[in-house]
Amino acid sequence: MAQHKAEPESPQGEEGSTSSSLGATVRTLASTLWFPAFFFTGFLVCYLLPFHNPVPHHVDVAVAGPSAGQLEQALEQKSPGAFDIHPVADAGAAHDAVTNREVTAGYAPDAKHPQLFVAKADGYSLESVLQKTFTSVAQHSGGQLQVHEAAPTAPGDGMGTGLFYLVLACTIPSYISVMMLLRATTFGRRKKVLTLVSVGVVESLVAYFVARSMDVIPNEPLAIPFIFLMTQAVALTSYGLVPFFKQFFPGVAMGLFVLLSMPSSGGAIPVQMVPGFFRALHPIMPMGNLIEALRGQFYFDGKDVGRHVLVICAWVVGGIALIALGAWKERREARKEAEDGRTGAEVEAEPPVEDPSFELPQPCAVPPHSHRLLQQEPTLKGRVTDERGRPLRGVAITVTGTHGRELLRASTDEQGEYAATGLPDHFVNVIASGPDRLAAVARVQARDGHPVRQDFRLAPRPAPAGVGAQAAARY
Repeated sequence: MAQHKAEPESPQGEEGSTSSSLGATVRTLASTLWFPAFFFTGFLVCYLLPFHNPVPHHVDVAVAGPSAGQLEQALEQKSPGAFDIHPVADAGAAHDAVTNREVTAGYAPDAKHPQLFVAKADGYSLESVLQKTFTSVAQHSGGQLQVHEAAPTAPGDGMGTGLFYLVLACTIPSYISVMMLLRATTFGRRKKVLTLVSVGVVESLVAYFVARSMDVIPNEPLAIPFIFLMTQAVALTSYGLVPFFKQFFPGVAMGLFVLLSMPSSGGAIPVQMVPGFFRALHPIMPMGNLIEALRGQFYFDGKDVGRHVLVICAWVVGGIALIALGAWKERREARKEAEDGRTGAEVEAEPPVEDPSFELPQPCAVPPHSHRLLQQEPTLKGRVTDERGRPLRGVAITVTGTHGRELLRASTDEQGEYAATGLPDHFVNVIASGPDRLAAVARVQARDGHPVRQDFRLAPRPAPAGVGAQAAARY
């Protein structure tokens, strides 16, 4: 009978085990693949779908003479919503409207020689659309269109996209610098911010002089501080987001500065040819504002540069504010944890900040005296001695979190020393124990960039009472 009862329980146990294994597999795949899935979807939605066939939207065109109204009606019938016509007095006024960045193009109708004023600095693809459209208009009127370049790009920027790639070269590394610095467990917040500032200085100088050497941009050194401000807008904002979004930080930062910022920048595809959502983002995102500031500085006599630089500065200030708020949040949590002395039942383990491309440091033991290249520096170290101050070799060191989970195990070397790295920014319990020694426990606060030392002096374990009595009886 007992055997009969046991038989139906075995499949249930196997089914429960299979279900548990499947659930663990699904959770592992979800936590591992969410970022590539997010990025895949983001590129489809933010790049392929809106830009597979870009068309002009509300391109401002200054038209000279009394025929502006008739031309607007004709263009509206042919391409609804593509062009907004602005009447001006004559061809000179149309040209000036372009160079003053009041409009994107200017057109001066004439029976034989109509003129089109364009700015290649606003993007070659937009210039091509304008030439095609107004060539057709001129031919319909029986004239031959004359195209005048009102704002040509630098000789090395034949397609008018050089600024986009210059700015892109400083945007992505600024974000990646934050991700790599998260691995620098011996760097505190101040050192990390100083490093991000230093990296931004190097990026802006190198990018400017490399672009100058290829004639991609004119000789305007004022561009260097503009580029530097943009690197800090990306880097400081990204770093400031870390404490608030934790393991979702990569998706938030890359979503802001890649999926949204690049398509709305107007660099690769002119902003007049992107969908309305991205046109609305263009005046807000740092990448687009830097491109517009550089265009104004290089090709339009500084027109509107101040406004775009102010937007970038607002991002920098916002990043600094996020960093300060994150520091306050960390201090408040540490103070509350120290006051409450919360145990594992009261504290939930927070998921680590993880980047899909770069593995962040995990708690692990490291050699106390090794200084190899690329080896992580210890964030916790100490020495274990006996009651006379002599080093104890082979003592087990166990580090647990305040939630009770074991983080790592280590053992002391010949000098009685131990070291560990990759500890979370919280209080941890350090336990030293040996087979013939009384265990000792210490509670220390592991802080990013602030290595902590915890030494132990272990007393010998007293012999059991019975053993002592037997030994005395022998004598």
